Amino acid sequence: MNITQTLDAKGLACPMPIVKTKKAMDTLSTGDVLEVLATDKGALNDFKAWATAGGHTIVDQKEEAGVLYFYIQKA
Repeated sequence: MNITQTLDAKGLACPMPIVKTKKAMDTLSTGDVLEVLATDKGALNDFKAWATAGGHTIVDQKEEAGVLYFYIQKA
């Protein structure tokens, strides 16, 4: 997987990780992958719902040392 851009949203509370992700996605091209790092546990549900609503695909996600990693492919 080729990551086009990384967004560090660690330490931000809802809704800021989604707001910053939307702004970052607006700069990318179709098919690009955005890596998002977040620490807000609510992001697990928020990103799934947001990606589905926007037609984007979460190609992978993981958690390491309390940090959530989302890999979102732009529709």
